[in-house]
Amino acid sequence: MAVHSKILQQIKKVKGKRALAVINHILKHGQVTTEELREQYGYEHPPRARMDVLECGIPLKTVRVSNKAGTRKIAAYGFGDPDDVEKHKTGGRQPFSKRFKNQLYERQDGRCAFTGVRYEPRYLSIDHRVPYQVAGDEAAPECNPDAFMLVAIGLQRVKSWCCEHCENSTELRDPATCQRCYWADPDDYDHIAMQPQRRVDLVWKDKEVADFDRIAGVAKKRHLSVAEFLKEAGLRAISR
Repeated sequence: MAVHSKILQQIKKVKGKRALAVINHILKHGQVTTEELREQYGYEHPPRARMDVLECGIPLKTVRVSNKAGTRKIAAYGFGDPDDVEKHKTGGRQPFSKRFKNQLYERQDGRCAFTGVRYEPRYLSIDHRVPYQVAGDEAAPECNPDAFMLVAIGLQRVKSWCCEHCENSTELRDPATCQRCYWADPDDYDHIAMQPQRRVDLVWKDKEVADFDRIAGVAKKRHLSVAEFLKEAGLRAISR
């Protein structure tokens, strides 16, 4: 298939094996389906494969096609508009050094940036405050630890899903908007994924679990979720 020179030039910068596997399949066949990503390349979450390519600055378009059995419609990815090539993204996300993770761990006292709970290093992941798909290589260097934070692995997945579906990540690509988001700084933010929302992530750990169970028991008697009960209790406290 004929591929625009702008896209070919960007492909030359790609180093990641996973992104290259997807790119080479599209070069050969014109597109790659989610079914092929699972069966041929082992992607259990095909949209992650799409993101690997986007993070290298290469635009993709999504179309609907029939699966091999012809029983349902699935997604297929092909190269998008060459004018949408993002030259500020070179080789995609790069792995972080253990030294850098230890530096962040010390800065945060081993605590998740969102819950404040202390974890062993293996349960925390390095996270860009401004997603790579928005800031590109400008957000990548380890020489700027302020651009990163350590996040509990489960919450990093929540953040990733939220950011991937945010208009600023998919359309606007404005780093300043990301910087004022909860997912960039849970202690100082104006919005959550461009929505007028506020959020608190609470964890009850070890001996605190008994306290949570007591709270949950009272909430259940009042036919409330724990979140609803805590909101109500908070409002009562500030209204006194």
